[in-house]
Amino acid sequence: MSYIQIVISNRSDQPIYEQIEEQIRSAIIRDEIAEGEMLPSIRSLAADLKVSVITTKRAYDELEAGGFIATVHGKGSFVLPKNKEQIREQKLKEIEQHLTGAIAGARLIDLAGDELAEILQLLLKEEK
Repeated sequence: MSYIQIVISNRSDQPIYEQIEEQIRSAIIRDEIAEGEMLPSIRSLAADLKVSVITTKRAYDELEAGGFIATVHGKGSFVLPKNKEQIREQKLKEIEQHLTGAIAGARLIDLAGDELAEILQLLLKEEK
């Protein structure tokens, strides 16, 4: 069983179960938690994070629904083999969220779409 460092922000608009789910999912995608590895029990994680067992269970349910973990009654929750298409979709979703934030920021200063696109192109060239 691996140790997972999860940081809960009470100032975030994001529900606590989503913060837990997102951080565990990210750790799985980054291989910080290996395939087949057992996650902390729902009760143990809830106690460590000082949150409700219901909150932790909801996070685990979301991870299971997303195909990241499987729960075996009486044994625990384990990381499933990675689905590359699922990971790609998750990363695309994250990119879209960042770009949506960039668009909102650009609108605040009346930056035109073509100017924003030019900034993106410059950043892409710098990465090469």
